[in-house]
Amino acid sequence: MAAIPLREETLKELKDKVVVITGSAHGIGLSTVQLLYTNGAHVIHGDWDSSAGSSIDSSIASSSKPHVPGGSTTFVQTDVTDYDSVLNLFDTALKKHGRVDIAISNAGVQEAGDWFEKGLSLEGVRKKPTTKTLDVNLLGSLYFSRIACVYLKHANPPTPTPQDKSLILISSTAGFKETPGIFVYTAAKHGVLGLLRSLRPYLPKTHGIRTNAICPWMTDTAMVLGIREAWMRNELPVNSPESVARVVLEVAMGRVPEGEKRMRDEGVVEGVRRGDGEEGKGDGKVRYNGRAVFVEGGRGWDIESGIEGTEEVWLGEKVSRTLAKGQEVLGDGTDW
Repeated sequence: MAAIPLREETLKELKDKVVVITGSAHGIGLSTVQLLYTNGAHVIHGDWDSSAGSSIDSSIASSSKPHVPGGSTTFVQTDVTDYDSVLNLFDTALKKHGRVDIAISNAGVQEAGDWFEKGLSLEGVRKKPTTKTLDVNLLGSLYFSRIACVYLKHANPPTPTPQDKSLILISSTAGFKETPGIFVYTAAKHGVLGLLRSLRPYLPKTHGIRTNAICPWMTDTAMVLGIREAWMRNELPVNSPESVARVVLEVAMGRVPEGEKRMRDEGVVEGVRRGDGEEGKGDGKVRYNGRAVFVEGGRGWDIESGIEGTEEVWLGEKVSRTLAKGQEVLGDGTDW
């Protein structure tokens, strides 16, 4: 896995950026809003919890913590399962600031319902289970991403030097590892990584947008109270919401370290695409695209480059070559 270094210069680039984020009232979302504001960004943030969300703007503004002047926050009550509600969030950003630079799909909920309850009977299984976990965690991400693409592109017409635009999807370690007991949550978070993988070759060319995903492991929030004691007892690494927020913003705005192997579609937005056998140009100045970053103990590790780089090992050389040829025929999805 490739480490994601945290660079101070990345935070400096956040000044005056316009950022839309969901799930802002608690945990990782709240910490991300605070970090953005502290570094001079304009944040339009949404959450279902209007009581907690509406208090954020006043508490941040009155905070005595050092911050870069010029930032702002605007709360909009948002239900990510309601398409019009997500539209309203982005409309607020456009009306207030004229553009959107970064969009972060962060809203999520825990497992809900008894989908695979061991005591489920012939009678009990007749009752349709709730789809809330799927609706918020996957459908909400799809709604958000569809709308975000248009609003990010709106102030970013094709030019020789387009403005950098970034879409961040919050998945989970449950998005790439089996996680017993949270069945629908795991399926939904796997779906978020599927969305990342389908968008990463497409959006840079069609919209000038980079897409990445964040997969936090155990993070000290209300969502993990049931396992916190056992986790601590085994001395496993724990993320703070603040440390995950820091990785989120590094991936959103940071640059690929000089000399590091790039993902297949990194550099397209900057007009620097490196194909097979080409060195390309601008090493160290290409921003992340197509990464899924596992976060443990506040450290970020990209899993996608590892999967891509070792495919011949886990799939076999011959099958890997055949698969690569098929993927080449499919292209980036713009021709069919």
